[in-house]
Amino acid sequence: MEQRVRIFIDFWNFQLNWNDRTAKRPPDWPRVPLVFAQEARRLMATAGSSDRLVLHETRVYASYDPASPKDAKLRGWLDTFLDRQPGFRVYTRQRKSHVRPLHCSACGAEIGTCPQCAVPFRQSTEKGVDSAIVTDLIALA
Repeated sequence: MEQRVRIFIDFWNFQLNWNDRTAKRPPDWPRVPLVFAQEARRLMATAGSSDRLVLHETRVYASYDPASPKDAKLRGWLDTFLDRQPGFRVYTRQRKSHVRPLHCSACGAEIGTCPQCAVPFRQSTEKGVDSAIVTDLIALA
């Protein structure tokens, strides 16, 4: 029997783990889903399944900070390169930025602004990527 396969990738989880394991050598993104599908075929065969797995699509979910120049470059790459690869669909979510002081674990002090330029410290948090993956997993099951 033939089984269509979709691969779901949380971009930041994948990318940060990849960086840790490869000294930040960039992944060959068009090849990533092929390797995942090949490994899935191997695991299915090991489990005794004779089903034929066919890669249907790869969904990549990423977040970006609209105030960050680095993230603007990332979003451009996601939209103009990765989303245009055969079999890829990229879903992006904007991270929300909010003021958040730094906390010193040694003395407990909180520092709200940069001592050099007096700009408040901000943190952007990822919201919605995990929920989007779970929603799509269930909807497409």
